[in-house]
Amino acid sequence: MDIPALRTALLGWFSAQGRELPWRLTAPNGRRDPYRVWVAEVLLQQTQVVRGRVYFERFLMAFPTVQALAEAPQEAVLKAWEGCGYYARARNLHRAAQLMAVQGMPTSYDGWLDLPGVGPYTAAAVASLAYGERRAVLDGNVRRVLGRLYAVLQPTDLWAQGVADALLDPAKPGDWNEAVMDLGATVCIPKAPRCGGCPLASRCAALASGEPGRYPAPKVRAAVREIRGVALLIGTPERLYLEQRGGTLLGGLWGLPLEEVQGGDEHAALKRLQCRLAVSGAELVGTVAHTMTHRQLGVSLYQAEGRLPLTPAAQRPLSRLDHKLLALAAGRVTQPALF
Repeated sequence: MDIPALRTALLGWFSAQGRELPWRLTAPNGRRDPYRVWVAEVLLQQTQVVRGRVYFERFLMAFPTVQALAEAPQEAVLKAWEGCGYYARARNLHRAAQLMAVQGMPTSYDGWLDLPGVGPYTAAAVASLAYGERRAVLDGNVRRVLGRLYAVLQPTDLWAQGVADALLDPAKPGDWNEAVMDLGATVCIPKAPRCGGCPLASRCAALASGEPGRYPAPKVRAAVREIRGVALLIGTPERLYLEQRGGTLLGGLWGLPLEEVQGGDEHAALKRLQCRLAVSGAELVGTVAHTMTHRQLGVSLYQAEGRLPLTPAAQRPLSRLDHKLLALAAGRVTQPALF
C-alpha cells in the first residue's frame, strides 16, 4: 500500500470534511488546549458526539480550567456530569485534576498515562492533539476503519495498534488521528458504510470484496443480566428523601432508597425497605425499565410516608435511573415506563 498517498488522501478529506467541534479550538501554535482535549476524550468514550457536545459545554461552563475542576467538591463535579453515565469517569477526572493542580499538567504520553482513569487511548489523544507527539490512537472507529482497509474480520488490539502506528502521519499526528476517527464516525460507519464518500475507497480491501459491511465482525457482547428492584419515594418528586450511592458504578451520586428483589419476591424487598427506613404504607406508582452496563433493571416505584429529612432533588447529582423514577412519580411518563 502506498502509505504517503493514503495519508495525503485522508488528510485532504479531513481538511475539507472534518467536523467542527468545540474541543477542536486551536491556539496560535496550531495545537489544542490539553485540558479541553482531555475532558472531551474522557466524555466521548461512552457518549455519542451529539449528546457529548452538550455535556462538554456544560462541564466546561462549570469548570473552565483544570484548577477550577481540582478545587470543586466531588458532588459538584458529579452534578455537572449528570446524565453522562459511567460516573467513575467523572471521579477520575476530579482526582487527576487535583494531582495536576499540585504537580502540573503532563506534556507527554507517559505523563498522562500515569494519571487516574487515563488509558492508552486518552493518553495518545492528548499527547498527539495538544503536544504533537507521534502517538496513534486506537478506538472503535479506528479499529473499524483499519479492519475494513485490510479486510480483517477479527482485528486484535495488537494488530490494530501496530497498523495504526505504521500509518500515523509523523508530521501531523493530531490531524491524522482525528481524520481516522472522523472517517469512522461519519463515513465508515458500522452498518451500511458510505463508501461512495470515502477518500480511501480505492484502497479498501473490504470494499473490493463486495461486502464492506462484513468487516470487521461484531465483537461478542457480554450477556445482559436482568435485575428487579423496588424503590421508595418519601416526599414529592421535587423534595424527597435521598440516599448517597456507594460502589464504583454510581458512587457519590444520590438516589431514592432502593432494594434488590431476591427470589422474585417483590413484597419482601419492599418490606425490607420499609423496615430499614421506618416508614409506613406503600402505594405502587409504576415501573421503570433501565439498561446499565450489561444490566437490565426493572424497578417498581412505591410512595410511602415517613419522618425523614427531605432534600430538593435539583441540589443533588442523580443517576438517569433516578430521574426516570422521579419523572414517573411526577406523571410525566406513561406507566409502565419502558425506556
